[in-house]
Amino acid sequence: MKKDLTRQQYLDLYYYMRLNRAVEDTMTKLFRQNKIVGGLYSSLGQEGISVGTAYALEKKDWLAPMIRNIGALLVKGVPPRDIFTQHMAKYTSPTLGKDGTSHFGDLDNLHIVSPISMLGDLIPVMTGVAMAGRYLGQKIVAMTWIGDGGSSTGVFHEGLNFAAVQRAPFVLILENNQWAYSTPVKRQVPIANLADRAKAYGIASYVVDGNDVVAVYQTTKEAVDRARAGEGPILIEAKTMRMRGHAQHDPAEYVPKEMFEYWKQRDPIELYEKFLLGKKLLDAATKKELETKMEALLAKDRDFAEASPMPPPELAEKGVYCTGDDCHKIAAKWERNQAEVTPPRSSVPAVWKVAGFGEGKGSGGKNAPIHFGDTASAEALADNEGKLAPKAPAKIVTNGTAKSAAKNSRKSAAHLSAKKPSKVPAGKARR
Repeated sequence: MKKDLTRQQYLDLYYYMRLNRAVEDTMTKLFRQNKIVGGLYSSLGQEGISVGTAYALEKKDWLAPMIRNIGALLVKGVPPRDIFTQHMAKYTSPTLGKDGTSHFGDLDNLHIVSPISMLGDLIPVMTGVAMAGRYLGQKIVAMTWIGDGGSSTGVFHEGLNFAAVQRAPFVLILENNQWAYSTPVKRQVPIANLADRAKAYGIASYVVDGNDVVAVYQTTKEAVDRARAGEGPILIEAKTMRMRGHAQHDPAEYVPKEMFEYWKQRDPIELYEKFLLGKKLLDAATKKELETKMEALLAKDRDFAEASPMPPPELAEKGVYCTGDDCHKIAAKWERNQAEVTPPRSSVPAVWKVAGFGEGKGSGGKNAPIHFGDTASAEALADNEGKLAPKAPAKIVTNGTAKSAAKNSRKSAAHLSAKKPSKVPAGKARR
């Protein structure tokens, strides 16, 4: 059984979800006033995922948000003013007005890696961060997010495979919000649970209700603890719904109205508020206190952002080329004794133990036969010493018909490829 949260933890989750939505509501108003210069991407209906997952991390851990993870930034300690000024491209923003969207981070203090527009690319990046932390003995966990559409990119699979092989302390949150821009999940993949993709890499996975912030937090906390303990990367699929279009310019007319109505009844903040009231963890006085605190913060930070200047024109040419004093000083920062991380003490013998000496085993048990296609031959079954496999009549399944290895070995790949294809009647598919 997962442990219950303290009352303060329950209230923290409520506050950050409410703040997440209020920040985005404020930015929607600024966007309609032409004060937001870049794109604006809503996380309406997904606040429970960003808040619940980020809240499971420790201060020393690292995260890399995507465009719908403002809630994670707030939990990590980013003030609303930085989010406002960043989207308004003001000189006081984290990027000094050089970016009008969410591309900013904080490597030194908050351990936030800036978003990367190419979907999936943060997975290998954060795998590297996780490995670096382990290398330095920091016991950190790295986390990033990806959408259902982004999980079909090549780098998603390459990065997750890399993380699995390296057993990196890395947690990947897959936000299944039903739509990759205008493409529904069922038109993207032929599986019901995207978390099943973890099986291909031999790593653990979870499926969680993304609109239940407590379930999201508890599931993520368990995954983070497991990753920190050395169990390797973990994939969490959080099922939810994107309640707005891809961005402010998209009216999402391709989404059935009935689908919006169904998920509207499952609003994560409304569900959670009912839960808190029912458990007597929240009362009218506490709710009012939290709302007053939030409104004062937003008013102060919005006024600051609107009063901030735009970047001066001369800033445009700075930071483009690395010349003179403007160059970044790149040098090794030794966090450990240099002798420990350089040869010979850092070296390992170039000899690897190979379980079973590389012999193939089927999934049916120790002596299960291996299944090959038409062009497979007994000669292909060479062991690690370069010797040919014995030409015993081991069964090789080919299109459902058993043939002996000896007979199959007499057919070369070239001979098989020269066979005339069988005629298939028009309109019928080949089995």
